[in-house]
Amino acid sequence: MMTASSPASAPQAGSASTSATPSDTATPPQRAITPSLWRRMACWLYEGMLMFGVVFIAGYLFGTLSQTRNAMDNRHALQAFLFVVFGIYFTWFWAKGQTLAQKTWLIRVVDKSGRPITQLRALLRYVLSWVWFLPPLAAYLFGVPVLEVLVLLGGWVAIWAILSRFHPERQFWHDALAGTRLVHFELPKK
Repeated sequence: MMTASSPASAPQAGSASTSATPSDTATPPQRAITPSLWRRMACWLYEGMLMFGVVFIAGYLFGTLSQTRNAMDNRHALQAFLFVVFGIYFTWFWAKGQTLAQKTWLIRVVDKSGRPITQLRALLRYVLSWVWFLPPLAAYLFGVPVLEVLVLLGGWVAIWAILSRFHPERQFWHDALAGTRLVHFELPKK
């Protein structure tokens, strides 16, 4: 695992606090290390597992509020509701620096200058990140069988991930378009 020791993140003599919160520190762009593709994809898969909890709670809330007895009765409204809930979840946590999965994998979302991103930039990143899913979703809408859509999803995700190798900083292209970066960070030493 590659790490960078940053003198900028070391506590300054005479400073009031020796531990910094993630949103208080910026990762200087020249010292920021892009996490490996494997680590970013592992984080992505872990994020997907954690999203099951978000989907369960949001689905329960939607079903209760809409008095839906059968999920298929209101499925388009549920999908729109989940899109909004996911947007709120990711926008909130990315503006704070990272989601739980990213914190576990020591990955942070920052802007190009290494500072925490704004909520507007986080929202832009969320919308652009749907490029991971749009082609398979479009195929499903045009009647492609579910098994073929899943194969298409796996292939598209692999292609999209590999395309990051062509970015000068090896960032995902939706990050480049949103003006964000995924960087490795280290926990403060106690």
